[in-house]
Amino acid sequence: MLSTGLPQGAVPRLERPGPLRERVYEALLELITTRALQPGQHLVESELAGHLGVSRQPVREALQRLNTEGWVDLRPAQGAFVHEPTEEEADQLLTVRTLLEAEAARLAAAHAGSPGIAALEELCAEGEEAVAAEDVDRAVALNAAFHAKVMELAGNAVLAELAARVDRRVRWYYTPVARQRGRQSWIEHRALITAIADRDEQRATRLMREHTEHTRRSYHERNTA
Repeated sequence: MLSTGLPQGAVPRLERPGPLRERVYEALLELITTRALQPGQHLVESELAGHLGVSRQPVREALQRLNTEGWVDLRPAQGAFVHEPTEEEADQLLTVRTLLEAEAARLAAAHAGSPGIAALEELCAEGEEAVAAEDVDRAVALNAAFHAKVMELAGNAVLAELAARVDRRVRWYYTPVARQRGRQSWIEHRALITAIADRDEQRATRLMREHTEHTRRSYHERNTA
């Protein structure tokens, strides 16, 4: 076990050739957003490099980029640490997410056809199975896929681009409350699918707003529940 908290072999070694710098960045970002690397955790360059099977240079470059993007804090004379989001940061991000996703739900209700609705139903069924199996990682991934599909069905490229910018942070905040939200989250997804299938734009907007607000409140209540 590394001091970074990652079990040996949990992350595949990165293959060469290829854009190694980008792949190291993506690997570390995925470990952070899934909370395999926890907020506040010390990130040791040499250990991360050994775990990924690369030299320290691309790890150093990735950490610098992650620092610029707010995922990692570089502290003088201490090193790199996974950023610990404040309650205000989370609230602001999740509030913006509500605005984007509520509009996406409205547009999806206006434009989605049978294949799109069927895809949402399939994702929902898989999510329910993941919850029943207590597979939190899969439930989180399927939740992200469900919301991404709604965004796709909205058919607005600008809206989708904006949503993509916040998607990974949404996953970051959702992961610690995924078990708490559990089955209820997918019940809400089912209701949303029905509203979209009925082409009820107003109901779809309201349900998505309520759904994302439930997640926001759950995040803030996670330490007192």
